[in-house]
Amino acid sequence: MNTKDHEQDLEFVYDDSDTYENEISDLYTFTEEPEFRVNLENFKQLLEAKGLENWSNLSPEKKVLLVMHIIQVIEVTDKAERFKATSWLLYLVQGVYGECRNIEEQKQNCRDNCFLFYKLGIFATVKELLMMEIHLSDSTPSTERKSTMLSLADCKELRSLLNILYTMVETLRHEDTMDSPEVTKLRSDFLHDLEQGLHDKEPLLIVLFNMVLKFCSETSSCLPMRKVLLLVWKLLLTILGGFRSLNEKKIKKRKEAGLPILNEDPLQVVRDMKASAPPTSASDILDLAQPPGKRRARRILAELDAETTDIDLDRSSKVDAPFEEEKVTSIDDDPMESAPTFPVTDSLSGSEGDAVLDKTNGVVKSSGHIASQEDAEGELGHPPGSMTPMPTASGPTLSKDTASIAAKLLKIRKEQLEAQCNSPIPEVKVISGLPWVPKAREKDLEAFLNVVRQKFIGYILPGDLTTDAGLPPPTKDSIKILQKHKYTSLSELQTANEVQITKCPLTVGKNEIIPETTVEKLYQIMLPNLPQYVIALLKILLAAAPTSKAKNDSINILSDVLPEEMPTMAVTSLKLGIDVNRHREVIVKAISAVLLILLKHLKFSHIYQFEYASQHLVFANCIPLVLKFFNQNIVAYVTTKNTIPDLEFPACVLGEKKELTAESFEGMDTGNLPCWRNLFSSINLLRILNKLVKWKHSRTMMLVVFKSAPILKRALKVRQAIFQLYVLKLLKVQTKYLGRQWRKSNMKTMSAIYQKVRHRLNDDWAFGNDIDARPWDFQQEECELRAFVERFNIRRYHTTGSRAGGTPSITSPVDEDYTSVDNNLQNLLQEEIELPLDFRKSYDVWLEREVYYAKTDWDQLLKIPCVQ
Repeated sequence: MNTKDHEQDLEFVYDDSDTYENEISDLYTFTEEPEFRVNLENFKQLLEAKGLENWSNLSPEKKVLLVMHIIQVIEVTDKAERFKATSWLLYLVQGVYGECRNIEEQKQNCRDNCFLFYKLGIFATVKELLMMEIHLSDSTPSTERKSTMLSLADCKELRSLLNILYTMVETLRHEDTMDSPEVTKLRSDFLHDLEQGLHDKEPLLIVLFNMVLKFCSETSSCLPMRKVLLLVWKLLLTILGGFRSLNEKKIKKRKEAGLPILNEDPLQVVRDMKASAPPTSASDILDLAQPPGKRRARRILAELDAETTDIDLDRSSKVDAPFEEEKVTSIDDDPMESAPTFPVTDSLSGSEGDAVLDKTNGVVKSSGHIASQEDAEGELGHPPGSMTPMPTASGPTLSKDTASIAAKLLKIRKEQLEAQCNSPIPEVKVISGLPWVPKAREKDLEAFLNVVRQKFIGYILPGDLTTDAGLPPPTKDSIKILQKHKYTSLSELQTANEVQITKCPLTVGKNEIIPETTVEKLYQIMLPNLPQYVIALLKILLAAAPTSKAKNDSINILSDVLPEEMPTMAVTSLKLGIDVNRHREVIVKAISAVLLILLKHLKFSHIYQFEYASQHLVFANCIPLVLKFFNQNIVAYVTTKNTIPDLEFPACVLGEKKELTAESFEGMDTGNLPCWRNLFSSINLLRILNKLVKWKHSRTMMLVVFKSAPILKRALKVRQAIFQLYVLKLLKVQTKYLGRQWRKSNMKTMSAIYQKVRHRLNDDWAFGNDIDARPWDFQQEECELRAFVERFNIRRYHTTGSRAGGTPSITSPVDEDYTSVDNNLQNLLQEEIELPLDFRKSYDVWLEREVYYAKTDWDQLLKIPCVQ
């Protein structure tokens, strides 16, 4: 039974996020459970002070009045009063669980209250309170901060505000078919406000990213990083959109560019795939390579071979041949249609008939007599068995011994077909062919044409992709196939456009129009500190990885999960251990999702924006970090559930509280369901790694140098199709560098790559004779790419993006290399410089950061000789 369960695929649906209930539950740690009771008691005191019984029985007008009173209290200067008002808001956002009987009622209350809060402007109020709390924590001197171990109690205010913001974002971004027109309009306004928030002086996303920077730079900083990262993820997902919306935008953009559309949904294709498990031994290979019916045929053949010892090996192999694994000669062929069939006649059952059997070649002959060995030699002109016999005018025949075996096999096959027809289990249709449409780049087509023209004609035609004069017919057919499957990506168009702008900066570059999209605006505001953001995220990912070891100088990511007093009981210690593991998993899930969303949307916006972010990921050692993450028992990681259902929110606040015992931890890993967040994180990290190394020989060589092949091969033990697909992609790009012996000993993996990964025509990934794999070009490739990206950032944003300060420009000026230089000092002083719109909006913030709060030692100015 265990073996059978092990062979089943993991039940997992890959999507932008988990279910609403699980995403809300991941926001809270088990250590925060006492705070739910505190919030409930605080709200009861508010109702008693106002002479009210409960929230549910209030009319809509009284609910609005009560919320407006909370808003007035939350704006007072007393910190204790503000925190109590924040707990009132948090209790309402959490669904008024003290008055609910079940989870559905709590969920509906949460949704209604979130829309009410947004309608009354509480989202903007809480956002301002969050920024105020951050500034207060920044102004706290380092000498007054705790030097002991930080705990959950050190960031109560920030955690409460982040809980409110996260719950509102996660609730309002989900669309419900039962929503009224008013609710639908409120949701649309909320999404629009989040997009417009990128134009604020201090966008919420940038504030949260700066919190990540501060957390990584100050070891004594107590920031609820788990909640910050989750909020960053959900804001990016809400503002930019998920995988499906991105695919729809991509299709629309390809239509506008006049490019063909592939008739396939990538998410649906990978969901329809079936996982494959590499066998562990040679006997498993023989058993798993054939369906159960064919295994039975093999066993019967073995038994019959033992009984009929007078049959030689050649005959037995020929009998077994019709039941060998079907070979598909075309991706559209049906294996069952191309399988050989036997005529069922009386001669096969042992009686005489029109078709008799030939001992020489083992096939049916229709001449009506049994040919002798001499007759066969005379007809065919060669002794039997010396070579494959050519077809003759007379029909083929079978031997008598072979006929009895074939009759039994046909009888078995007939019984199997009847059993399938009578079985109540529906038959699973096996789709023949490859899951992906093959692709060919224009570069591949041009390279192929150059080779064949040089071979058959003696010269090449650079830039000509259509002329096939002088080429043989098979070569012309190959050219037609390449042209049929030629695929031009948006990235190739953008790269070609950048080349034209570099060549003609005064014409093409001057007329460039920068699209005013949400991704473009996000890239502009993140550009000055994007390298620092990437490094900070990878630092936290390293600290949260299950394979990382605790070090003295590592980041303390457990400050918002550890209680003030460490547990002493065995049960509570076990609960804290599970909570810490769960805390790490949630952080990994959030960071992997943030990085993947950024990379996918930046690549859709412009290829050089994506290359800028990906280069900094590579420079920050993202590739070895991800490989280190997978260098563990990945099967155990994706199947282990670090959760206690009774302590998950909202189950922990509904109904009677159950006492935590040792039995509460039993049965957590039962069933075939994996841990959703762990498998989601693993797939995200694999996709990030694929995006970093795709078409990059230097980064592919990093996979080889870091010995990723054994790590990835072990990861194939995870029985999930999407997971295996991205593992096979990573193995495919490096097979040409692994050597012939590796490919020979891993033919099962090579077959899986062929079956599941998209084929690139003219890609010799399985042979290892790549002419582009020249090690001395790898460093030059990265340097050229970095030069292109810096030129792009300077031309568009007046900055390379490597500096920590400065505000990028939105305008596209004429290239400075082609403008005259004015050396007149008076003219330069009189020149009016138009400051960017973003800088003018955030001028007061710049003054506070760079002038008022900057520490300048003016005495150093007096030490300069020219001043003295």
